[in-house]
Parts: sequence; C-alpha cells; structure tokens
Amino acid sequence: MGRPIKILIVEDEMVIAANISLQLTTLGYEVTGIVPRGEEAILQIKQNQPDIVLLDICLKGDIDGIETAQIMQNDYDIPIIYLTANADEDNFNRAKTTNPYAFISKPFKKLDLQRAIELTALKVQTDTHFKDEKLSPFILSDCIFVRHHEKMVKVDIKDILYIEAERNYCRIYSKGKEYLLVITLKDIDEKLPNQHFIRVHRSFIVNLSQIDEVATSHIVIAKKAIPLSKTLKEELLKRLQTI
Repeated sequence: MGRPIKILIVEDEMVIAANISLQLTTLGYEVTGIVPRGEEAILQIKQNQPDIVLLDICLKGDIDGIETAQIMQNDYDIPIIYLTANADEDNFNRAKTTNPYAFISKPFKKLDLQRAIELTALKVQTDTHFKDEKLSPFILSDCIFVRHHEKMVKVDIKDILYIEAERNYCRIYSKGKEYLLVITLKDIDEKLPNQHFIRVHRSFIVNLSQIDEVATSHIVIAKKAIPLSKTLKEELLKRLQTI
C-alpha cells in the first residue's frame, strides 16, 4: 500500500479549516498543514510539498487564493481545489486560468468535499503511476519512439528541432508537434545519436541539421532563439565545421 495523499488546507476561517482537516484525516488523507494566508502557503509548500492544495479563493493578506495558485504554479505542478463563498463571474474566470481540478462552493456538504478530493486523488495517483513507470524513449539510429497519450509513437530524428529541459522532464519540439518525456535532459543526451545532436545550454539540446543561425550568445532554429552557453559554443562550431 502506498503512502497517503498529502493535502494542504489554505483557509482563513479556522473553524471551517479544522472541520475539513478532521474529515480528510478520517478519510485516510494526510493533512500537511492548515494556513490562513497565501504567503504562508507558498512557504509551507517549499518545506513540505503536498499532492493537493485545498485553497480558499478569498484569503486575507496581500495575495488572494488565485494569486497564490499562480505563484505556486511557477515552481510546482500541484492540483488545486478551490473553496469559495463568492463564485462571481470575475473570480471564476480568473480562477479558471490556473486550471483547478474542482470548485467547491461554501457552505458545502461533506459529500461534495469528499467526492472532489477523491476524484482529484485518483487523478494524482494515476499521474504518479504513469510518472513512476519511467518509460524511457526507445532510440534507434533514425527515429525515437516516445510515449504520447498512452501509446508509443515514432518521431523521425530528421524532424526533431530541439529538446528543452523542464525540471525532471524534457520536451521534444519536432516539426508541428511537441512531446513531453519523463526523462531528464542529461539522460536523454546520453542516449541520443551523437552525430545528430549536441547540447548547447544546460536546458537545451539541438539537432545540428536544423540550425538556421549561430549568433554570439544564441542559436536560431525555426525562428526560435535558443541560448548558447559560452563553454559549449566552441564544441558546436567544431561540429558544424565537420558537417
């Protein structure tokens, strides 16, 4: 059996927060904390990252719940469930931009909260299972097979423009399509055929045949400016001379 789903409660009405905490604990979830302000929520997430954040939209303090979610999403991909007593159109439209998993209107029934948490937890567990599979791309001399929508799809090496790091993932940009892979840039760099690809920056690998321009501090591929590290520039120029 896996560890319990961890939930952070961000709610400035402490009686409501305490009731939610009790209900979640009874259902077998782990409450990582109860905080009344967005600023405290950001600090709490840094210290003990939860799997789900239960977030009141109308928080007291310098930032409201939606702004808290926006700041949090700069660094973390954590599902959000909003609590709100004020479901007006403006707040709803602002909140939608943070892609919440659910909205719960206050006052809410225990069953509404339970179902929203269960559906979100199920999605978290499914995503975690998918991430933990660590299904590496299958790399051949002329193509890569990558996981995409539960299938392995073929991506021709000649069509790959560049690959960008996204924390523990990397994103392949090919002609007309993108693929997010559960692999670090360092790991995929070790697997890619050396004659086609080169690391040009800590966050970028490029396909040598797709380079349109090499400037002082960047490369251009398909109108995208890609930063070029000083330490890697010399190797790139050597490689281009030998093509």
